[in-house]
Amino acid sequence: MPSKSFPSFAALVVLTGSILCLARGPLTPVAFAQTSSSSSSQGEAAGPNTQEKAPSLVDPAGPTISLVSDEPVFFMASALNACGYDEGLADSTPIRQRVREEINQALAKSEDARNKRDKLCLFIAQHRMTGTERDISQYISLALYLSQPPELETTVQLPEMPPDSTQVVEIVPLLRDFAAAIDLHGIWLTTHRLYDEEIDRLHDPLSKMIVSTNLYLKMPASTYDGRRFIVVIEPMLSPKLVNARVYGADYVVVVSPVHGQIPMNQVRHTYLHYVIEPLLYTRSNAIDRTQPVLKEIHDAPIDFRYRSSTVALTVECLIKAIEARTMDTGVPVYKIPAGVDRSELPRYEHQLELYQQKVDDVRWATVQHDMRQGFVLTQYFYEQLLQFEKDSASLKDTIGEMVYSMDVDQQVHRARNIDFDKEADSDVLQRSAPRTLTGLDLAESRLEAGDVASASKLASQVLEEKPDSLQAIADIAHANFILARVAILTGHPEEAIDRFQKTIQTSKVPRQQAWSHIYLGRMLDLDCKRDEAVAEYKQALAVRDGQQDTRLAAERGVKAPYAVKGHSCEQDADDDAPSGSAPASGQQGTPKPQ
Repeated sequence: MPSKSFPSFAALVVLTGSILCLARGPLTPVAFAQTSSSSSSQGEAAGPNTQEKAPSLVDPAGPTISLVSDEPVFFMASALNACGYDEGLADSTPIRQRVREEINQALAKSEDARNKRDKLCLFIAQHRMTGTERDISQYISLALYLSQPPELETTVQLPEMPPDSTQVVEIVPLLRDFAAAIDLHGIWLTTHRLYDEEIDRLHDPLSKMIVSTNLYLKMPASTYDGRRFIVVIEPMLSPKLVNARVYGADYVVVVSPVHGQIPMNQVRHTYLHYVIEPLLYTRSNAIDRTQPVLKEIHDAPIDFRYRSSTVALTVECLIKAIEARTMDTGVPVYKIPAGVDRSELPRYEHQLELYQQKVDDVRWATVQHDMRQGFVLTQYFYEQLLQFEKDSASLKDTIGEMVYSMDVDQQVHRARNIDFDKEADSDVLQRSAPRTLTGLDLAESRLEAGDVASASKLASQVLEEKPDSLQAIADIAHANFILARVAILTGHPEEAIDRFQKTIQTSKVPRQQAWSHIYLGRMLDLDCKRDEAVAEYKQALAVRDGQQDTRLAAERGVKAPYAVKGHSCEQDADDDAPSGSAPASGQQGTPKPQ
């Protein structure tokens, strides 16, 4: 290791720029992805040639509604994890960390496996488009059309696949080679029982949601014969990510369970699409008379498909009305106690009325929010549902009257008087709040923002806790990685060295290990110890974290010593004494972050 004197320590501060946000995934809300396909009942509107064929996991002879796991989806999600997909890792089930560790162990044993991993990761890096979870969605879409290993081939022709999946279809041979090199099928076999346990835990909650929804709509599940609603669990994905997709007549939702729970509201939203779309698309001619409504919502922030299609808008508005009528308002339930004296009954009935008013206020506020978003028929359907709930007829029997009796002029006038929101919800098909950062994720965010004190405090709190689990040990390694960069920024090189070394010794995250070596190499270069610096860069390359920026930084370090303007190993040692302060942002000679 280098000596404890650093000739131009102020220059070291610029090193942190290239790594501040590497350990933290994108701060995006829950992602929702839907193909451009139509349900089978949309044939007249969409045309038969626009419908994709069913995904490979759809069993034509299988149940109408099912909860499953899928090995090709596991393969794809595991590959994404091997290539730096860390979003939601801290919140994920232990299954995800276990599989990642098994993959890392297999990679450590095989140079061939690492080479194949690198090719896979380079493809993923080159096909990033949005920088959000939608980049992940295209791979999940593709995985749903892959055959079971070891063949792992697309099950339909490219024109019959969802458009987003065809953009990354060239990854299939790379995925197949990578999976074979690390025996991913063997990892699946040892892990599959854990997936089955998750399915067992989720079976009753999902069944309860289906039954309660059908009861409200007064429609039995058998009504939907010939179509499929499939929930796929995949713990290797972020729990914040919900992929809900429509493939022809089949509806597929891919979710990641945590503690026996999944985002049931989002799953129910897709189930409502599965139930309601056929009822409304068969009445598309009648719904087309609401065309004047579309002219009034051209400035609404909702997605273009709702502003351009009367049927799509009507479907979504009816679903949102149903959700408002059946939502958990959060208002504590009030019931009149049993055995109340008749003389006191008016007082309790008044309390019951107050409770109901609070519930109605929450529901009405939700409806008005949806109206301001641009779903301007929501209030109409909400009012229609009040009568529907008092009747014994099912939604299937009532929906025609709801559509045909709509006063279009009234809805146009109502829409014309709405002051629309400036921005759409994070996703028009989900109502999830943005992710709230905590712990080390928050520390990374604070460090990236330049709040060194807060980052240091948050990371230090983790070190004060006793490691009693694998996750706690991983958190300690991550905390040391943060504090090492804090030490550089605050002028404590000895502490930085110590914490980078601890990170290397304890972290199981290849990215943290590799960048710790890179930092140590750069510090050695600035200390004029070139041979030792090159050794660190080579160790960073040996870690093989699969990320292009890591590889380029390490290769650059091997080819030429790291240097900043104003510092040279040929200068007099006195001139290179630590300055104790960081160069100002944008100061001449400060290298740009990589």
